[in-house]
Order: sequence, then C-alpha cells, then structure tokens
Amino acid sequence: MEDVQKLFVFLILTALCGCSADVGHNDAGTSAKKDAEIAVIAPLGSSAAVTPAAVVAPTPPDARRVIVCFGDSLTAGYGVDPDLSYPANLQRNLDRNGFAYRVENMGVSGDTTKDGVARLNRVVALKPVIAVVEFGGNDGLRGLPLGDTQRNLDTIVSTLKKAGVRVAMAGITLPRDYGPDYISRFNGMYPAIAKKNGVALLPFMYKNVYGLPGFIQADGIHATARGNAQVALNIESLIAPMLKK
Repeated sequence: MEDVQKLFVFLILTALCGCSADVGHNDAGTSAKKDAEIAVIAPLGSSAAVTPAAVVAPTPPDARRVIVCFGDSLTAGYGVDPDLSYPANLQRNLDRNGFAYRVENMGVSGDTTKDGVARLNRVVALKPVIAVVEFGGNDGLRGLPLGDTQRNLDTIVSTLKKAGVRVAMAGITLPRDYGPDYISRFNGMYPAIAKKNGVALLPFMYKNVYGLPGFIQADGIHATARGNAQVALNIESLIAPMLKK
C-alpha cells in the first residue's frame, strides 16, 4: 500500500511540473508577442526598432518648352473627348516627331476676343515659347462690331509678342447667310493683324476639313475627332519653322 501511495504522489508531482513548464512557455510566447506589438507602435524617438516607411521620390517638374493653343471652342475641342481635341493631337504629333514641347490647351468654349483679352495674363504666366491664337468665330456669329473684334485680336497678338512669345494665328470664316460684305470684312481681319504684327497666319484652320464627310459635327461648326486630327496637322505645318529639337 505504501508503494502505491508513493507512486500516486510521484505522478501528481510530475503532472504539476509539466503544467508549470507549459505555463512558462505560454508566458514567454505572450511576452514575445507583446514585445513585437510594442515595436510596431513605438513612437518616434523610442529605442524600439521601427521599420521605416518607403520614401517616394517626388515627380520632377516638366521642363519642356510650352506651346499654348489659345482660343475658343474650336481649340477647346467642343463635342469630342478632350484627348481628341486638336491640341491633344498636336501633342502626339510633336512627341512622335521627336520635339520636346508641352502643349497647353487654353481654349474655352463660347469665348469672344474680349474674353481672350481678359485671359491674357494666364497665358503669359505659362511662359510659352509659341502661342497659336484662334479667336473671332463667336464675335462673328453674334454679329459683334468688327472694329472691336479686330482691336481685341490685335491686343492679344501684340501683348504675346511683347512677352517674347512667337505667335501664329489661325483664322476662321462665317456661314454664307451672314452676307458677303460682312464675311469679306471678317475674313480680312486676320491677314491685316498678321501683317501688322509680323506673325505667321493660317487663313482658314479648317483647310482639308470643312465640307468633308465625317470631319465636321452635325452643328456644322465644330470638328469631329477626325477633323481635329487634320486641324492638328494644319497647325503643325504653320508652326513648323518655329520648332526646335
């Protein structure tokens, strides 16, 4: 009987020692886990090891020379996706031909020449090397006094030239129902201003566009995506002597 009692006591002690070892092991694991958690949330300046966040390098500024396309809805790309406007097409053409320029679309639908004068400071602030000026269509469609339109256009062109910008003008015309006299005087503004200021001129920006199926929208005024691609080629030819690689 005494031997049985001794064996019983031995088994109890052994079990107790095993539990104690397990408890110690669990405590150690819990402690390690807590230490890891503390290391993760440790504040700056603490001695705990903290993995630094990845440093993202800032995007370098675009140092390319700027070409501004300055005008109304014909420049803005009314009725088509912005990526299908003529300035967007011009950008792709220049990139493809190895010219390092950034084309800025400064066209605003509905703008008259007076609105263009009001926005001149924003254009000059971009410090463009070339500006393509396309205004007048809205003035003509609204029947505004041509004397005012011509003065505004002259102000736009001369101000840009004084700022050291090389200027090219893109002309437009009016529907036939405005009468031959008004249309003739309207069309004559562009060569007069170009000659006075000594700038390049494309008399009709819709050359090889107007009247061709699929090149003009249903409104009879604005170019389609196909039309804008051709306008971009017209403008690229206009400014080609000004471009440098």
